[in-house]
Amino acid sequence: MTTYLASPEPMDIFLQPGDFYFGDAGTRIRTLLGSCVAITLWHPVRRIGGMCHIMLPERGPRSHRRLDGRYADGAVAMFMREVNASGTHPRDYVVKLFGGGRMFLPRRPDSKVIDAMDIGRRNIVASRKLLHEHGFAVAAEHLAGDGHRNVIFDLASGDAWIRHVAELKPHSQTGTGIQGDR
Repeated sequence: MTTYLASPEPMDIFLQPGDFYFGDAGTRIRTLLGSCVAITLWHPVRRIGGMCHIMLPERGPRSHRRLDGRYADGAVAMFMREVNASGTHPRDYVVKLFGGGRMFLPRRPDSKVIDAMDIGRRNIVASRKLLHEHGFAVAAEHLAGDGHRNVIFDLASGDAWIRHVAELKPHSQTGTGIQGDR
């Protein structure tokens, strides 16, 4: 029997949209992404890290200020809280980005998706900007395009597996293992 995970019986966590999880090597985190973006952080020495499932790039003007993982700024602030609590630094983490897909075709084949309505693209831009501002360097990414992604992230090894299903192109399906730098 082949074992693909560094941890023999990891605790499985499934993130719903807006969820955030930070833990240790005994954890495997999964999520399903469309236009949402997942950020994964992994500390290769301490074998800690986490994942968030960002739904939107920013809060509305009338939103409350409580940290909220649905928004890019809230999710990155939640990561910073965990990074600081663990006595580590953003530069110590291997960071990977996933998702931001286009889920719907334009109504007419000759029309373009309006930038303001391309939530996936906006989520990608906001995530990259916030990570850079906080001192994180992105080591690997699988972003944009059509369709959805299944993501599995193992905190024991820092490995991420992705299955990208491009629904907008019939019978187009790929599976890619993303390892990145450690």
